[in-house]
Amino acid sequence: MAAVLSFLVSNPTILAIGGGIIAMLVAWMRGRVSGAAAERTKQAMKDATSATEGQKIDDAVAGRSPDENRGRLARWSRS
Repeated sequence: MAAVLSFLVSNPTILAIGGGIIAMLVAWMRGRVSGAAAERTKQAMKDATSATEGQKIDDAVAGRSPDENRGRLARWSRS
């Protein structure tokens, strides 16, 4: 067993192949993580846009301007 391990560690070709495989796995994992983060960011922007658009529709249906709504909501805020 020790002879096999010694051969694998001392052979530069096998070390280069092993290093290449590890590098490819690391690059693949980083790509997946960054792709997932980009998708989460895209979805968050989409949700924020939908919420803003929904608020505009609610304001239009209520028949009030945004300034009037802010005035009515001021009594509920603690700022």
